[in-house]
Amino acid sequence: MAELRISAETRDLTRVERIGAHSHIRGLGLDSSLEARAVSEGMVGQTSARKAAGVILQMIKEGKIAGRAVLIAGQPGTGKTAIAMGMAKSLGLETPFAMVTGSELFSFEMSKTEALKQAFRKAIGVRIKEEAEVIEGEVVEVQIDRPAVTGVASKTGKLTLKTTEMETVYDMGAKMIEALNKGKVQSGDVISIDKASGKITKLGRSFTRSRDYDAMGPQTKFVQCPDGELQKRKEIIHSVTLHEIDVINSRTQGFLALFTGDTGEIRSEVRERVDEKVMEWRDEGKADIVPGVLFIDEVHMLDIECFSFLNRALENEMAPILVVATNRGITTIRGTDYKSPHGIPLDLLDRLLIITTQPYTEDEIRKIIDIRCQEEDVEVSEEARLLLSKIGAETSLRYAINLITSAALACQKRKGNVVELRDVNRVYMLFLDVKRSTQFLMEYQSQYMFNEPGDGEGQEDANTMIY
Repeated sequence: MAELRISAETRDLTRVERIGAHSHIRGLGLDSSLEARAVSEGMVGQTSARKAAGVILQMIKEGKIAGRAVLIAGQPGTGKTAIAMGMAKSLGLETPFAMVTGSELFSFEMSKTEALKQAFRKAIGVRIKEEAEVIEGEVVEVQIDRPAVTGVASKTGKLTLKTTEMETVYDMGAKMIEALNKGKVQSGDVISIDKASGKITKLGRSFTRSRDYDAMGPQTKFVQCPDGELQKRKEIIHSVTLHEIDVINSRTQGFLALFTGDTGEIRSEVRERVDEKVMEWRDEGKADIVPGVLFIDEVHMLDIECFSFLNRALENEMAPILVVATNRGITTIRGTDYKSPHGIPLDLLDRLLIITTQPYTEDEIRKIIDIRCQEEDVEVSEEARLLLSKIGAETSLRYAINLITSAALACQKRKGNVVELRDVNRVYMLFLDVKRSTQFLMEYQSQYMFNEPGDGEGQEDANTMIY
C-alpha cells in the first residue's frame, strides 16, 4: 500500500480561551481515594455521581474499560455535561476527548452513521514514536549580524548553546534566525532543535534565570539545564487521532484538509488501510493506540439507526469509551413507536453503566453562584448573591447564572463597581424565567395566534402538568 501520511502540524494551533458555561470546570474534584470533595476544581455537590465518574476515570486510565459505555442521566441543569467536562479535564491532553450533540448529527452533509463513525475515530488516539537527532541545550547568547545595506545579503548570526558539561557556538542562516525570532527565543531559554527539519521547540526557561522577572510571564515554565552532550538521539512522540490520519490520507491537500471545515465522507477503503498500517506499527512497537472518550450529549435525539450503529461499534477492537447523557424519562425511541427509559433501546441500555444526578440544594446553588461570579470576574455583594441563590432555587440554576452578567451590565450603566440588590432586581424584571413566561402566556393566551381557549380548570391542569 502507499505510505501512510502523518502530520504533527495539526497540533501547533493557538487555543482561544473564552468564558463558557463550563469554563470553570478543572476536573472532577476527587481526592486520592476517589472521594468527592464538597467544593473542588469547579465542581459542587453531586458527590455520588462524581465518585462513580471517578471510578470510570480510573478504569479508563488503567485501560480496563475500552468498548464500554456510560450513561449520565438526570434532570435538566443538574451538572451532567459538567461531569463529562470534568472527566475530560482529569484525563488531560494525552487522552483524546471528542464531544458531539445528538441533534447535530442530522445537520451534517453526510449520513448519520458516517458522522458517528468520524466522532468515534476522533476519540481514538495514536501515539507514534520515532527517533530523531536533536540538539538540546540552554541558550547562552544569540548574535545576529544584519547586513549594512538592506536586501544585498541575508542575515547571519551565531547561537551559543550549553549543557551542564559543554558549551558550543553554532553558525545560523536566515531560516534559523527567522525561526528563533518567531519563537521569541532569548538567552536563558532551553530549546530543542530537530536536525532533520530544523524545527525549534522551546522547552521552557532555565531555573538559573528564575529571577529575571522582566523575561517572565504568567505561563512561564521552568526546566533544568540539559546534561551530557548537546547533540543526542531522542525519542519523539507524535499524538494524532485516527480521524486525522483518515483525513490526511483521503484528501489531496494532506493535513491542510483538517482546516477546510467539513471533511466530507471518507471511503471505507481508506479507513481499512489506515487500520492495517496502525496495527502493523503497534506490532512493531512504533505506535501505541490510546482509546479515548466520546461524549454524546442529548443522546435521546439519536434515532433507531444510530442506536443500532452504536451497538455494533462498541464491539469493535478499537472502540473508545462512550459516555452519553440525557435528561429524558420514559419516552419514545426516535424512529419507532415504542417507548423506553431515557428514549434508548433496551438492548443498548443493558450495556450501559448508569450514573444519576440529583437536583442541587440552595446551599450548593449558592456555592456555584460564587464560583461563576469569580469565573466571570464580576464583583457581587453578599445580599445580591443570596438573592441570586434564592432565584436559582425557585426557578433554575441556569437562569440565575445568566443573570450574573446581565446584572453586571446594569451595574455598569449606573457607574457602580459592585453588583447590588437593585441590579439583580432590575434584570429579574427585564428577563422572565420559564415559570413567569408560562403564567404570562396563560393570562394573555387569547391574544396569541393558534391558541386553544380553555376554562380556568384547564389552565390549572396545564400548570400542574408543566410544574
